[in-house]
Amino acid sequence: MGYGIIIRVKGDYALFTRPEMKVERVSYDVITPSAARGIIEAIYWKPAIRWVIDKIHVLREIEFTNIRRNEVSSKVSVDNTLQVMRGANKPLYISVTDNRQQRASMVLKNVDYVIEAHFERVEKEWGERDTEEGHYNIILRRLRKGQFFHAPCLGTREFPAIVEVIEDKHDIPPSPLKGKRDLGWMLYDLDFSNPRDIQPMFYHAVMEDGVIHVQELAQEVRR
Repeated sequence: MGYGIIIRVKGDYALFTRPEMKVERVSYDVITPSAARGIIEAIYWKPAIRWVIDKIHVLREIEFTNIRRNEVSSKVSVDNTLQVMRGANKPLYISVTDNRQQRASMVLKNVDYVIEAHFERVEKEWGERDTEEGHYNIILRRLRKGQFFHAPCLGTREFPAIVEVIEDKHDIPPSPLKGKRDLGWMLYDLDFSNPRDIQPMFYHAVMEDGVIHVQELAQEVRR
């Protein structure tokens, strides 16, 4: 296991969309490992390392609310983009005015999580100048200074995340949630090995006393 970090992530709203919902957005009960990894990568990402989520602590009761959001009904075609890159004279944009749709969303509110994670080497990208200590010191410095590559968010860009570093494991606040709760099969991550056929991976999430032991549960992943 590589060097680990602990961060606290808070926000007024969050939306971790269930992929089985085709039209209206409905959030999972808690943050997904892929969303947690995305928050960390917004702060520090390098091709030489890969972030792995170990535990997720849920520090507030799970609350939902319904809102309406403006979305676009289409996306830029990959094939169209490749044609433009090769010199084709085609428009490469989405007209928000022509493709705007208002959709209902069931989102989380007043979320507060602690995320424990570590990074591992990506051997094929690991260079002579890369060191585990170096990457660890950089992520700590960026967390302490509040630096990021792009603003971390809680599922969508409309819901910004407040990120704080916890440097001592004993400073993790206790969760008010008690007992065992089965959260069902949740999105674990996406397999990008084939960009034209991105495959979702799911794990059976169980929360005990407000803590999800992600790495233990992710021993069994389904596609």
